[in-house]
Amino acid sequence: MLRRLYSEQPDSFAFTPANQAWAEEQLKKYPEGRQASAIIPLLWRAQEQEGWLSRPAIEHIADMLGMSYIRALEVATFYFMFQLQPVGSVAHIQVCGTTSCMLCGAEDLISICQQEISANPHDLSADGKFSWEEVECLGACTNAPMAQIGKDYYEDLTADSFRDLLTRFAKGDVPTPGPQNGRFSSEPLGGATVLTDKSGETYNGSVARAVALGDTIKRIDGTETALRKVSSTPKASKAKAPAKEPKPAKSTTADETGITKQQAKAKSTGSPVAGEGVKPATLAAARDGGPDDLKMIKGVGPKLEKLLHKLGFFHFDQVAGWSQDEVSWVDQNLEGFKGRVSRDGWVDQAKILAKGGTTDFSKKVKKGDVY
Repeated sequence: MLRRLYSEQPDSFAFTPANQAWAEEQLKKYPEGRQASAIIPLLWRAQEQEGWLSRPAIEHIADMLGMSYIRALEVATFYFMFQLQPVGSVAHIQVCGTTSCMLCGAEDLISICQQEISANPHDLSADGKFSWEEVECLGACTNAPMAQIGKDYYEDLTADSFRDLLTRFAKGDVPTPGPQNGRFSSEPLGGATVLTDKSGETYNGSVARAVALGDTIKRIDGTETALRKVSSTPKASKAKAPAKEPKPAKSTTADETGITKQQAKAKSTGSPVAGEGVKPATLAAARDGGPDDLKMIKGVGPKLEKLLHKLGFFHFDQVAGWSQDEVSWVDQNLEGFKGRVSRDGWVDQAKILAKGGTTDFSKKVKKGDVY
């Protein structure tokens, strides 16, 4: 199958600071001169951050690894796990269509995708929230039919339960992955005959881990690394373990950032956070002519624009001039949206917009494709 890069490409790509640090650590795993071996994990992390692989992302990683662009493009276009065009902002649905799933109802699931998302695979739904594709065997044949949604498996699906999953995802819920018919793992439908002691566990191992991490459909900005390190701390250790972030509960509602309420830190009191970076220069009000439309920056919606005004930021050139320390301060003081500046690369976007230029995202806003 011929795989091409998407026709509309963003102007640039950059890892979030946390992901950049993660990527640099990956390079240390390989001997000098062999850094190209890190191509797949770095491409994968870029996709986890953005949802798909753009040409600027592929070329950025090639530059990091000292590779020619064509070699990086060969890898990105060869493996079907890499998405070469935008995916749904909420989730990309991968329905298994191989033998076991096909015999057990995968065609019904695909029909629902065509009805509810788009007629053709890889096309975005009308609201931009979902995309889908049929994939080869995902290795959960006992629990057929199944689909991979985000990072996790949703198994033992029926047409009704699958349609319900899509509805819940669209509302902002994060349904618990794993079997959707009450089965614990992959025991016979008539009940387990061996290994019957679940030791009081609510979920099987993979589902329990997924629930603990809570990142089924969350895009990875690098901050989840700390949570995973805490989760793997041995219980027997006498050293005081770092404070754990709250774990997401079943079907926890996510906010518009895609982060569940349990993952979010306690709500801000409204007072600036002390000791976190350096506060940028602010304005008491917008300059003559009024504020810039900060919603032209990807990641800034009406609520965030109002919050930025409250903090004293009204213009693109203010955002464009933030240093890394100042970005850290703003990231920590975005009530309910912490980390958004780094995650979406506001500074790079603002530099373009401040000069009167346009970004891929601002073009969509002007065309009315973003609401």
